[in-house]
Amino acid sequence: MIKGVRPRLRGSELARVLLVDDDPASRLTLQTVLEAGGYRVDSAASAAEAFSMLDRDEYELVLSEMQMESPYAGLKVLAHARMMEYKPATALICTEFASPETEEPYLLVAPEDVPGLFTKIADLISGRALRIIARQMRQANN
Repeated sequence: MIKGVRPRLRGSELARVLLVDDDPASRLTLQTVLEAGGYRVDSAASAAEAFSMLDRDEYELVLSEMQMESPYAGLKVLAHARMMEYKPATALICTEFASPETEEPYLLVAPEDVPGLFTKIADLISGRALRIIARQMRQANN
């Protein structure tokens, strides 16, 4: 086992995901799709709820809608996630065309492109794992 990386996967589950979206229909739809793909998904309906969940549990990936209770609530969720010691991968969910002034990775969630969604999520999670391994190797060499 890699130091600092705790196994959380059971059975065929791929990774633990926090999904943040204030629209119940969008949240339930995406949660259902992700769970069907083998991910363990917790969901939050607001930034405040997401902050609490991030402080309480660990996630490999945090997906947040941009606009919720405020226009940039999603960015606040991702900023909070990135401050966590366990450093989850993060991405904004854009269910509509949007081009905010940010360099955050975006997932353009399109119901007809579920395979593309899963590819993007897998890339984000594997990128996180590689960053953890690289950090541990640097620490071991110092």
